[in-house]
Amino acid sequence: MRTLTAAVLVLGVAGLTGADDKKADPTGTWKWTTEFGGQKREQTLKLKVEGDKVTGTLSGGRGGGKGAKGKDTPAAATKIEDGTFKDGEIKFTVTRERGGMKTVSKYTGKLTGDTIKGTVETNRDGEAQKRDWEAKRERVID
Repeated sequence: MRTLTAAVLVLGVAGLTGADDKKADPTGTWKWTTEFGGQKREQTLKLKVEGDKVTGTLSGGRGGGKGAKGKDTPAAATKIEDGTFKDGEIKFTVTRERGGMKTVSKYTGKLTGDTIKGTVETNRDGEAQKRDWEAKRERVID
């Protein structure tokens, strides 16, 4: 009986450490919706992780300029800067320029499964704003 109990304990501990070995990975496409001036805009974040470094692009939101009917058009994909991923925490910066105005947004978030929740601090010509963001991983169907 002792041998059986010991075997069950060893297998249980091995199973738990095996679960820890499977690292969280934010590589993929993430989407969320933001609201500016009463208009909802979809954001798309494409990430790739190599070690602790994160690269990718963010598209959507405002910043693309005025469309044919005078409405804001989505911003084109912008490369993320200073991207890192460590212990489930992701950080990156996005810098956009429009009409001579520079906007710097610093994103931080915690990855849990297929969700990233965090905050974004945006500085637009010296004016700082902070808001929450929550992105969902886009699933690829084979």
